[in-house]
Formats: sequence, structure tokens, C-alpha cells
Amino acid sequence: MVKRIGAVAVTALLTAGTLSACVIERESDGLTGSSSEQDSAQPAQLPTVSVKDGATDVDPSVPVTVTAGENGLAEVEMVNENDKVVDSEFSDDKSSWATTEDLGYNRTYTVTATDDEGESVTASFSTATPTTTSSVALSPIEDSTVGVAQTIAFRFASTIDDRQAAQDAITITTSPEVEGAFYWLNNSEVRWRPEEFWDPGTTVTVDADIYGVDLGDGVYGANDNATSFTVGDEVTTVVDDATKTMTVSRDGEVLRTIPVSLGTDKWATPNGTYIIGDQYDSLLMDSETYGLDHEDGGYSTEVDYATQMSYSGIFVHAAPWSVSQQGVSNASHGCVNVTTEAASWFQSVVKRGDPVVVKNTSGETLSGYDGLGDWNIPWSTWSAGNADETSAW
Repeated sequence: MVKRIGAVAVTALLTAGTLSACVIERESDGLTGSSSEQDSAQPAQLPTVSVKDGATDVDPSVPVTVTAGENGLAEVEMVNENDKVVDSEFSDDKSSWATTEDLGYNRTYTVTATDDEGESVTASFSTATPTTTSSVALSPIEDSTVGVAQTIAFRFASTIDDRQAAQDAITITTSPEVEGAFYWLNNSEVRWRPEEFWDPGTTVTVDADIYGVDLGDGVYGANDNATSFTVGDEVTTVVDDATKTMTVSRDGEVLRTIPVSLGTDKWATPNGTYIIGDQYDSLLMDSETYGLDHEDGGYSTEVDYATQMSYSGIFVHAAPWSVSQQGVSNASHGCVNVTTEAASWFQSVVKRGDPVVVKNTSGETLSGYDGLGDWNIPWSTWSAGNADETSAW
């Protein structure tokens, strides 16, 4: 019960000097005592660590942070199991702290944060332990200028089980903005391309931030990678078996029409869109590297000015032995045969990523899985993606 003291009684007591202090009992939720006494009983908030004490399988690529409590941050230190101190820094106002280096896989770390009153909080945790790690190679190479048909390739060193996780770790930035999509050519290589050829002058930056990413089946990203490139002028080539010619244009202007000899019916040159790849001043072309044995009609021939059109061995190259047939009939095993002078000129004009369209041959269409046949996969199929498909390779 709250005691009530009348005003006259209080005055009398004060006058008599018998009341030097008075604590009035109060009832509030069953508690007694002053409000100041209750507030002082609450402990000050300690610093907060972003990783819970005892956590396992922590992503080593994510910085560990500490946020100050009510009494600020005086000191923070994080060490691994070998007492090596992890690089870190405070914010300008010292209200927070963060690691500044990537952590390692299969490591144990302990972070200790002390506030201005000397109170400390400690958290120990372990990072992910991969079965193996996988790097990723990117193309085109850094600072290159490529053709309008260039696609972006990501080649992982291991089979990737969680393809969606791999895709999610990749950022592609274009200027001007271009929409595109990923498509896996096999279990370890994914490509990205827009619906149509790039516009000349487009700049592209690629970031594959796979370190610390669980790529499935115990495989984690070994390290990040990045590249950037610029799309150059539009150089297109049309190879027409109906006329036995190869027409090369730049930005819509025809530069030259060249007589050619293509694959015979037995080894017909596939139709479709190709992407220019590697270029060689001289190259030993051995059909056995493409699955055709010498005893079955294969060959091993040194050729000059070989410009790659497919992974399956189709090149534009010098063929002085077939000059009389160029522009007239087909005599090759599938390559585009031209004179030595024309082969040299062609190689000086085209660049990696330029498109070559072959049409009107008796062959089928170049496979979209060839490696340089990406544009032969319809956009409706490509844009739908195949990250969630069961492995078929």
C-alpha cells in the first residue's frame, strides 16, 4: 500500500526538523525501489561481433566486423590458430572495426573486442573446409578489343555441381546497358552473351567473385578473377557455297570478295554463325586432333595464315594447292581455302570475336556447343538458361 502523507503533517514534520529525507515506496509491476536504482542495474551493452562464437563453415570472403557498444571500442584483435594477426582497420569515428584481408579456408579464428571500460567480448569460429577449390579463367583477356560476336567465357578448373551459385557470383557491367544471359556449354564452362551482336563501342567489365563461394559437392572458389574489354568496329564475313566466295565487310561497307574452296560433300563445311578465335602465322593442321585418323582420309599439313573459326578444326587458311578450285569447286576437309595472299589479308583485317556466317553448304549447322558456335543456340533456349539442368556431359 502506498502511504499518503497529508500536506499539514508534512509541514509539521519539516518544521520540527524530524524529516531530512523521504523515500516514498511505490508499486509498479510488483517492484519496489527508486527508478534510478532500477536503471543502474542494467549492464552496459558490450561490442557486437558479426560472427557468432562457435560458428562453423564461415565464408572466408566476408569481412568480420565489430560494432561498438555503449562504451565504445578501445581495442580489437583477430588472430588465427597460429596467432597470426589478421589485417584490419577501425572506422574513422572508431564506432566499428572490420577485417581487411580475405580469411583462409579450413582456419580457426578468434576475435577479441575491448571497450573503453576494459570490458571484453570474445568469439571463436572456423571457416569452410573445401574438398577441393576451383579457379576460373575468363575470356576475352583484359583490355582487349573484340568483335561484335564475342561471347564471355568462364572456364572453371573443376566440374561445377551448383551452377546457379557460380552464376550468382558473376557480375557483368556494360555501357551502354545490355541485357544478356548465361548458358553452360559443359559441366565446367559457362558463357554469357546478349540476344543480338554487341554495338560497336560497348565497354564491358566482368567480375567473377567466386572466392568463398560453395560451388557444390565440396568445391569452393579458389580466387576471384576479373576482365574488361571493348567492342571494336563491326567486321563481318559471309562465306557462300552457292557462289564459292567469301565477302568481308566493315561497318556495312564491302572490303573484298574472295574466291574460296570449302569442304567436299564427304566433309562438308557446316553452316551457321562462327566466331573468329586464334590466329597463326603458321600452323600444323593434324586431322587426328579433331577425330579424323590419317588412314580414314585424314591429313597432317603445315599451313600459313590460319585463322580459327571453330574448336572442331575449321580455319580460313592459305591453300596454294587448291588455287585452281577456289571459286569453282570444293576440295577441303571443311576449312575455307583461299590464296596465300588472301589468307594474309584476311588475318590482318579480322579480330577475335568477329562473326563469320557460312551458308548454302550441304553440311549441317555448326553445333552451338562447339566452342565458337554460341550464336547457333537459339536465344529462346539460351535465355532460358540451363543452370538447374541435370548434368548431361
